[in-house]
Amino acid sequence: MHSRERDSVLHTWCVPAMWDAPTVVGGRGARLVLEDGRELLDMSSLAECSNLGHQHPAVVRAIRDQAERLCFVTNGWGAEPRRALAERLLEKAGFEGGRVYFTLGGADANEHAVKFARQARDLPQGLVITRERSYHGASYATMALSDDERTRRQVDPAAFQVLHVPAPYAYRCPFGSRDDASCGERAAEAIGRQIESHGADTVAAVLVETNAGTNGVVAPDTYWPRLRSLTRDSGVLLIADEVMSGFGRCGEWFAWQRFGAAGRPDLMTVAKGLTGAHLPLGAVLLSPEVAAVIEPQQLQTGLTYAGHPLCCAAGLAALQAYEDEGLIERSRRLGGQMFATLKAMQARHAVIGDVRGGHGLFAVLELVSDRATRTPLAPWPQLPSGLRALVAKAREAGVSFAVRGNLVILAPPLVIEENDLADALGLLDRLLGEMDAA
Repeated sequence: MHSRERDSVLHTWCVPAMWDAPTVVGGRGARLVLEDGRELLDMSSLAECSNLGHQHPAVVRAIRDQAERLCFVTNGWGAEPRRALAERLLEKAGFEGGRVYFTLGGADANEHAVKFARQARDLPQGLVITRERSYHGASYATMALSDDERTRRQVDPAAFQVLHVPAPYAYRCPFGSRDDASCGERAAEAIGRQIESHGADTVAAVLVETNAGTNGVVAPDTYWPRLRSLTRDSGVLLIADEVMSGFGRCGEWFAWQRFGAAGRPDLMTVAKGLTGAHLPLGAVLLSPEVAAVIEPQQLQTGLTYAGHPLCCAAGLAALQAYEDEGLIERSRRLGGQMFATLKAMQARHAVIGDVRGGHGLFAVLELVSDRATRTPLAPWPQLPSGLRALVAKAREAGVSFAVRGNLVILAPPLVIEENDLADALGLLDRLLGEMDAA
């Protein structure tokens, strides 16, 4: 019998008549509680957003306390939690002196970042360069910014002044490079050539996911520094999409911070982990330089619920929890352990073609039918039957893994217990062994 919710609700990225999923009634830490009383260990932070786990007591308490004081005030008025959260975000990002514009989630954060970049560059129809196989949201504008099989049939990027360039996909390098470092540099330089070809005075911004994402592309370490240098030299603004990679997911507050202050983008978008997914909230952070240009101008935008006090209170409590519990450092430490375990699995299982990530609690396994030729189990983004079976067996064993195409995407909550992480990886090891045997 299908879930009763299918009779009344449309769900994200699915065929409505085929949707069927368990009903979640509760959660604590890295575990979800289902309607039938079973528990599932969440190895994906749901949509890579529940970085603090589920029902984090400090965040829940902050929401309740704020609700008793003030649930809502329009963005045209001030609100104490909004101011406090903006200041903390600017501090953590090293954007002191900049500005924050709050949105409702990641998609509208990316859309507003492009809007602000075009305004700051005085290019209302300025070109925006993004990457192939990227995902930035599901509004029409962000579908154009994306290059995802779910979105590319619905919009014409050229109509939105968007140009896509090859991704730094080192395992299948579009430039034919044999090593990760070279592929990263060449992918960045491909953007530089497009800026030069079109003219820097016509390109408003480059928008890229800094690290993590469900497309499975983790850029080599050479990519970001080279891209930052090229955009800075040309005067084109660099927007870092940190919607998935922010707030400890990649072992830093924000993934670009691995490259130090010199890697700071001009604008940055965040969401998901901003409140640990306890309430919907996104934001655009503008560097002091970009903010100084926009500050005296009229902002041509507005969102009724921008900077909602309840959501900002949740965000403020989330940032405090990351700090008080040492979760950024914990992600870096446990992520290193997880990556080492996955590399050892790769040595045992021929079905694992590549292991990517390792900077925090985020990693991607790309599965293949032939490691020598790197032949995928199924054409992207088709889900192989063996991987579908792996997910079902894991759920029966009490663990929820996220998969997409030939990828297993590991992004557990930063609060996951070490023994739970080890047990989940042990289960994955066994199930991959069964795939090898098959």
